[in-house]
Amino acid sequence: MLLSYKKQLLLLQIELVKLQRHFIQCNNRILVIVEGRDAAGKDGMIKRIAEHLSPRETRIVALGKPSDKEKSSWYFQRFVPHLPSAGELVLFNRSWYNRAGVEHVMGFCNDAEYEEFFVSVIEFEHMLIRSGISLFKYYLDISRDEQASRLQERKLDPLKQWKISPIDEQALQYFDEYSAARDIMLQRTHNETSPWTVVDADNKRDARLHMISDLLARLTYTNKDESVLLPGKNIVKRYNGSDKKITKNH
Repeated sequence: MLLSYKKQLLLLQIELVKLQRHFIQCNNRILVIVEGRDAAGKDGMIKRIAEHLSPRETRIVALGKPSDKEKSSWYFQRFVPHLPSAGELVLFNRSWYNRAGVEHVMGFCNDAEYEEFFVSVIEFEHMLIRSGISLFKYYLDISRDEQASRLQERKLDPLKQWKISPIDEQALQYFDEYSAARDIMLQRTHNETSPWTVVDADNKRDARLHMISDLLARLTYTNKDESVLLPGKNIVKRYNGSDKKITKNH
């Protein structure tokens, strides 16, 4: 029997609580990167993951525009203080991959900085993994029509006014450029040690349930109930490094 969205979400959130109890006891460190287009549902996804977890051991990191001092520092330096310590789960709402996306498309970095990012990022992530951090990289992708609909809804909803930014107006204008930047980013930074997982997020509820299920399936913890986890189907997929592009361009 198919469960309602709320019931299925609750069962998965119970599993997340079990997971947290386990990694606190084991002093594990978990880092989840959530990337994606504007209005792809990153905030909502992270909210559902963290909703019932201990706020002392769960941190959400959503860094703003870098300061002049940060711009003059090593690019990854501003992210390092936010990495998880023992017993912590950290969720990055956008991350160092801003350089491969927004910064590149909007001209906020130069070509040398863009290329240097690709030279450094895989080794940086491998260093984190060698240090004992469990790293998971998810890219939430939506179609052009769905993005347009959500951005319009954002303008009309008085409770979402804080989400509106000047970049929103350019998200659709530069949709194809962002698609090209996404494809390059995935191709150049996907690898066996720190792979990308792509989530079809046109349906927010399906995306949330299947991404949480995927995360739980990839981690070991005490008293895991495999029966509540959902199969990825066509919603959550490991990025295929041989693919030249993913499909959400329409």
